[in-house]
Amino acid sequence: MDAVEQAKSGHPGLPMGAADIATVLFTKFLKYDAADPTWPDRDRFILSAGHGSMLLYALLHLTGVKGMTVEELKNFRKLDSKTPGHPENFMTPGVETTTGPLGQGIATAVGFALAERMLNAEYGNDLVDHYTYVLASDGDLMEGISQEAIALAGHLKLNRMIVLWDDNGISIDGPLSISDSVDQVKRFQACGWNAVRIDGHDPKAIQRAIARAQKSDKPTLIACKTTIGFGAPKKAGTSKAHGEPLGSEELAGAKAAFGWSHAPFEIPDSIRDAWAKAGKKGRRLRKAWTDRLKARPAEQRAEFERRVKGVRPQGLADAVAKLKDRLVAEPQNVATRKASEIALEVITEAVPELVLGSADLTPSNNTKTKNLTAISPGSYAGRYIHYGIREHGMAAAMNGIALHGGYVPAGATFLVFTDYARPAMRIASLAGIPAVYVMTHDSIGLGEDGPTHQPVEHLAALRAMPKMRVFRPADAIETAEAWQMALERTDGPTTLALTRQNLPQVRKDGGARNLSATGAYELSPANGKARATIFASGSEVEIALAAQKLLAEQSFEVRVVSVPSLDLFLAQPEKVRREIIGDAPIKVAVEAAVRFGWDSVIGPDGIFVGMHGFGASAPYKDLYKHFGITAEAVAEKVLRTHNL
Repeated sequence: MDAVEQAKSGHPGLPMGAADIATVLFTKFLKYDAADPTWPDRDRFILSAGHGSMLLYALLHLTGVKGMTVEELKNFRKLDSKTPGHPENFMTPGVETTTGPLGQGIATAVGFALAERMLNAEYGNDLVDHYTYVLASDGDLMEGISQEAIALAGHLKLNRMIVLWDDNGISIDGPLSISDSVDQVKRFQACGWNAVRIDGHDPKAIQRAIARAQKSDKPTLIACKTTIGFGAPKKAGTSKAHGEPLGSEELAGAKAAFGWSHAPFEIPDSIRDAWAKAGKKGRRLRKAWTDRLKARPAEQRAEFERRVKGVRPQGLADAVAKLKDRLVAEPQNVATRKASEIALEVITEAVPELVLGSADLTPSNNTKTKNLTAISPGSYAGRYIHYGIREHGMAAAMNGIALHGGYVPAGATFLVFTDYARPAMRIASLAGIPAVYVMTHDSIGLGEDGPTHQPVEHLAALRAMPKMRVFRPADAIETAEAWQMALERTDGPTTLALTRQNLPQVRKDGGARNLSATGAYELSPANGKARATIFASGSEVEIALAAQKLLAEQSFEVRVVSVPSLDLFLAQPEKVRREIIGDAPIKVAVEAAVRFGWDSVIGPDGIFVGMHGFGASAPYKDLYKHFGITAEAVAEKVLRTHNL
């Protein structure tokens, strides 16, 4: 209450209403050592109701997490503090995941819980044996992503996931009854969960419910009936307690109701000591776990530590280099979704922590290689996840899998359906989570399914997202290089945009050098001084090369630059960009998508050959002709510009 009041901003209602729940969890159950908040076998606590962030910050402070000082609490919501308005895992020690957009926390928690079971199947109870606890709000359960999340968790029988629902019946607009009448207990039960109702202000009831949940063979929802802003004389139980400071009069009344006479931010020694003890109660367990880890064979111990630290295996680059050499010797004229599968046959062996999956499009996305076993309910010793038609839930679960540690998740669907997954992809970008999105059917090249399935604006939208890296490879070799870049990256997510239609292999060189690492490179130089440069990505590189040939027949020399990652290229130093762009007076970009973003390369007066609206339903070759994305069209526009 004091922190929100001092900041003149925040959400006091949930921390006040859920304080009893959090106290029982942290003092009686949570396997946690505040001295090492990243201990791999700790229980995870995820505040899905991220607007109640002061509850989590208070807990981290009271249990003794280093750096969470009282000064940080006083600086709540101020610039550069460790106590931002919503929890950020990259800013605050002890915060497991970025939350705030409602529904993201509970959906991400599914990934945490699944990763725990998968790692347990690999390394056993001695090293991996913990729970994932979630504190969720009414809003979390109203968001559509929560249905995807709880259905997946229930199906997979993730019994180490325990959701504590702050059932206070209030939203910003007022009583929840004005907009919702769902029986959440029945809803969770229908999804294969245990679900019970308790008094969220009765510590003994909370304790009994959590104890029973720990012994369950299903995930558990504990509906904790609470009063938002508990203790506030006038605002308790109303929307006024949700998202604004109490005000001095109401704050004084609440403190009086609790018999609290201490100054702001002052904690009596007896209470502080009790909380410090709670923060240390996992220390003995952590040290015993460390001894068990040390007792493992050296090679197994080193592999476990490498994986939970997120360090990539040394053999990745060598495996990709050998694959590229093989592709040079045996060129593959295949769709890049198939090229991705070829790469994954090699990479899944080199990177044992790579876990693949698809949102019900496995045969289309080509993400299940022959060496992978699928995870199923109660059986977690696999590396392939059938997410079902749950793109948003998949992307959020991938965030949890990556943040848990031990795995690198890659999930797939069609590129157009990044719209369904975007909020979780944005969290991955914001929080620096190294997830990989395999997005196939990347343009009008998918053909007959028509404009509902043909992405035209999606490349631009993803490239506009800070820290999201987008690759659109032109052939099998660029696809292998894109996978290498995606997996070597540890500070953010990567999208691979892959074709449905077959493409010729345009690269003739293999070896260790990754030409895609700068985002763009000269693929085919001019014979002499270039009068134009054609920039292209993915399936349109073939068109650019054909246009180069047509123009050469007319003694008009051009060079072709492949741009597998426009955003990565634009992030290069100016000298690198200038050298690759070159000084040819005519600049052309060719991409079966909208122009947005390409002016950074070709300038506002450059030629763009691509899409200017939505697609259509027809065989893909007919569509390319219809929309004027052909070698002939490129050559004609270059010559017309030259003759102006």
